[in-house]
Amino acid sequence: MSETLQLAQKLIQTESVTPNDNGCQTIIADYLKPLGFEIESMPFEEVDNLWARAGTDGPVIVFAGHTDVVPTGPEEKWTHPPFSAHIDNHGMMYGRGTADMKSSIACFMVATKQFINQHPDFKGSIAFLITSDEEGPAINGTVKVIETLEARNEKFEYCLVGEPSSSDTLGDSIKNGRRGSLSGHLTLKGIQGHIAYPQLAENPIHTLSPALNEMVNKVWDHGNDYFPPTSFQVSNIHAGTGATNVIPGDCVVDFNFRFSTEQTPDSLKAGIHQILDNHNLNYDLDWNLSGLPFITPADGELIQAVSKAIEQEMGTSPELSTGGGTSDGRFIAQTGAQVIELGPLNDTIHKIDERVSVSDLEKLTQIYQKMLVNLLVK
Repeated sequence: MSETLQLAQKLIQTESVTPNDNGCQTIIADYLKPLGFEIESMPFEEVDNLWARAGTDGPVIVFAGHTDVVPTGPEEKWTHPPFSAHIDNHGMMYGRGTADMKSSIACFMVATKQFINQHPDFKGSIAFLITSDEEGPAINGTVKVIETLEARNEKFEYCLVGEPSSSDTLGDSIKNGRRGSLSGHLTLKGIQGHIAYPQLAENPIHTLSPALNEMVNKVWDHGNDYFPPTSFQVSNIHAGTGATNVIPGDCVVDFNFRFSTEQTPDSLKAGIHQILDNHNLNYDLDWNLSGLPFITPADGELIQAVSKAIEQEMGTSPELSTGGGTSDGRFIAQTGAQVIELGPLNDTIHKIDERVSVSDLEKLTQIYQKMLVNLLVK
């Protein structure tokens, strides 16, 4: 069994449902120390974070990832126990975190060891930024580590996040950006009353409907070369007491924008408030910004190095994508570093029977190792 596979199994067999790291970062630190890494634990409240660095010079390439996983769901529905890291006869390894994203971390580790052994005098630095708060609120994880590094002016040029980015075959897609995410919690105020006497009440569902229709049909932008158009989606609507003869006194709506670099949070907020105010609605609106959009240019050194590594290992050229949800890359990109995401196939993430191809992990290790060569060996 390869070193990558052994490490991946060890991490996957460690139950670490967010935000509990449960010792995964100790496994990583113990592996990196003999390679010359300075290890720094950065706990914030209940979240464990690891910052490890080998080298003092630039450029600095950071491998970023998370050891926490989402809950398994009903364990009896899994073909194999979710923390067994079982490998079946088809070469598939099952377990929560196989794809998202403990296997990538194992590939980081072995690729780094191979690179340092082959190029002990490499120019630059390699670092690991590992958190146990990516699948949770993402309050005390990567964002706090970045704040700490920024406060002491510790900069880095490149960051590869090991999120599962591949669609059909390993390395067919690189995430070179993500859309921003802005959520709203809207409360429309009406007047509760008997349904038989509507003249004595004000139904907030009725007063909201024209404004909501306008929000849904508004073209917020047309996107650009990197991003699709900004999307507005309603996720929840709630009103009423449960009785069929009562006009509700308020209506609560949760909605979300996934937005491109054509928008800012302020421009989106202003657009919503303008619609609501134009309809003379009585409302409260609370906002939550969970991430700004970011983009790493296609001609940047990081994308060029990773694309070349994929071509060297797989014989194919990756496509660039900004689709999908948010990731911790949104916090790292704010430093000005080039950030991309590259990892295994994403078709089983967060599902029952999450799994990854064992052979893909060997190839992913080599892609990461070749990327280091392309960036740090001149």
